[in-house]
Amino acid sequence: MIALLRGTLVEKSPNQAILETGGVGYDVTIPVSTFSGLPDVGGEIRLRIYTHVREDTLALYGFLTADEKNLFEKLIGVSGIGPGLAVKILSGMPASDLLTSIRRNEIEKLVRIPGVGKKTAERMVLELRDKLPGPAGAEDRAAEPALSRIDEDVLSALVNLGSARPAAEAALRKARAGGAPEEFEPLFRKALELVR
Repeated sequence: MIALLRGTLVEKSPNQAILETGGVGYDVTIPVSTFSGLPDVGGEIRLRIYTHVREDTLALYGFLTADEKNLFEKLIGVSGIGPGLAVKILSGMPASDLLTSIRRNEIEKLVRIPGVGKKTAERMVLELRDKLPGPAGAEDRAAEPALSRIDEDVLSALVNLGSARPAAEAALRKARAGGAPEEFEPLFRKALELVR
């Protein structure tokens, strides 16, 4: 699979770039956010590539950043969202706003993206809310220190038992503030009591 292309930009439009590398021109579908970061035609570029293969299609989707590509891959994992719609979604809203809207269940903002109806927006929130990183500059989560391995395991266990991630995080903070032990099981049990 093609994962990265580096070469000369031959043509560009808001949803397409043609990149020549090694004498071969690659037609790459891109979101508007990537387009706005491209150099002038003739400039050197490097794109992270997602290769989409089906019986009748081999399509390349390109992104300037790893974060954009990761978000694209998460979007196409949602039922009903294919690569074409995922590019439209990334083009319709800046990635940081998209992350915030999904995590905050802001369906009304998501349906403003062309091609995204209410059901698709609800599926995006339902399937991605707990899988996405917090947006850069998020008010409280960004300032918190990274979680320990045990904390991550406790959060994962609580979410797997049906707790919403924000409620599980709050319960874990309360358990830690109450002087819970460092071992997984006692910390998990204390957090489980608090999440209910």
